[in-house]
Amino acid sequence: MDNKEEYRIERDSLGEVKVPKNVWWGAQTQRSLENFRISGTRFPILFLDSLIRIKRSCARANIELKELSEKIGKAIIAAADKIINDQMWDQFPLDVYQTGSGTQTNMNANEVIANIANEILGGKRGEKKPVHPNDHVNKGQSSNDIIPTAMNVSTARALQNQLIPTLKTLRKKLEEKAIQFKEIIKIGRTHLQDAVPITLGQEFSGYAAQLRATESQLELIFPIITFLPIGGTAVGTGLNAHPKLAKLTCRYLSDELGISFKPSQNKFSQIAAHDELVTISGILKTLAAALIKIGNDIRLLASGPRCGLGELILPVNEPGSSIMPGKVNPTQVEALVQACLRVIGNDQVIAMGGFFGGQIDLNTTKPLMIYTLLESITLLSNSMKSFTEKCVEGIKANRERISFLVNQSLMLVTALTPHIGYDKAAKIAQKAYKEGKTIRQVVLEEKLLTEEELDNFLNLHSMVHPWDDK
Repeated sequence: MDNKEEYRIERDSLGEVKVPKNVWWGAQTQRSLENFRISGTRFPILFLDSLIRIKRSCARANIELKELSEKIGKAIIAAADKIINDQMWDQFPLDVYQTGSGTQTNMNANEVIANIANEILGGKRGEKKPVHPNDHVNKGQSSNDIIPTAMNVSTARALQNQLIPTLKTLRKKLEEKAIQFKEIIKIGRTHLQDAVPITLGQEFSGYAAQLRATESQLELIFPIITFLPIGGTAVGTGLNAHPKLAKLTCRYLSDELGISFKPSQNKFSQIAAHDELVTISGILKTLAAALIKIGNDIRLLASGPRCGLGELILPVNEPGSSIMPGKVNPTQVEALVQACLRVIGNDQVIAMGGFFGGQIDLNTTKPLMIYTLLESITLLSNSMKSFTEKCVEGIKANRERISFLVNQSLMLVTALTPHIGYDKAAKIAQKAYKEGKTIRQVVLEEKLLTEEELDNFLNLHSMVHPWDDK
């Protein structure tokens, strides 16, 4: 960057910095860009969008509190509007792996907003007047309270607008399948071995119940993330912030985003620790584990089409092999499982950030924690949506195969144990297995029960609904 026509000179507390002429950021952003060339991974747009909205809400609050003049405050608001409306996310180039407080990203926002505001007011980019990035855009704020505020706001938005609705949709679709399959009696399996009968609807109702549980947990924990540390400034004491800044900023954010945000009851905890994020990540891990179980069951039940279990028929989405013509694989399940494994790994990162990243009065793994948590939410949301639309909706029951397998099962003998005893029942099962016969055939050969008694005791409906007639 030696050609003077390509850069401008900006100054910060450490001296002069060459900043490209065509960008909106300033000296501190440029320093960070040069000092932290680590991963090339940037903050998610949702986080940046939330950060800019918080800056805008702070400006509105500071105008109302007469901490900013109308002229400067409205220029800040207009600059934030421009960033959001024009999707200027290329002006936020910093690596996630930076200072643990996220200070450089906070200053990135301050500098971009200030430069746009100054040009709106007739000033020049980089001159810091009449709008100063620290004195005006960051008025009553610190990176230490603004970044965790953006962490909570972006998490709340991601949960409310992405994850929870997608989870509800999948859960409801599984419930629909449970109703659709409620009369289909099949063989149950424990330890991957034949067990007593169950309906296909009952199996799917179990899947829906797993998701309903994590859905309830997310809805229960959601209010915790809506408490914001805004107004706490550097360590939670609120030094240099108007005492009403937090309440007004939360009001503006709530009105804008449709989420009821409130000032944190203890700002020290949300600056020094992020236990609420660790808790949410734990629920996401539980959801991931449930989805892996559900997905693996579905692909096992659909294995085949001729040499596996073959009880389910999955939608055909794409060819499955570059060498085996006609092969079709359960690819939606495979994608879901991979996404969920990543989420489980991410939970370990977030947990470690929660306990290892926080020393004394500040957690210094904020960028890593929020990047990882939002990645988990995105992965779960997108993979569940795809799994729902391209797999679950089109699942069909292979009734002929299901009927054949349930009638061949040796574990039907379980229904006879109250009548002939466990030991005799075990011998019948062993003989039927060795001779390749059904339980019915062996019982009749041994003359242990009559056909009428067998019809009554081996009634499949009474096995899967044992209390219906009692």
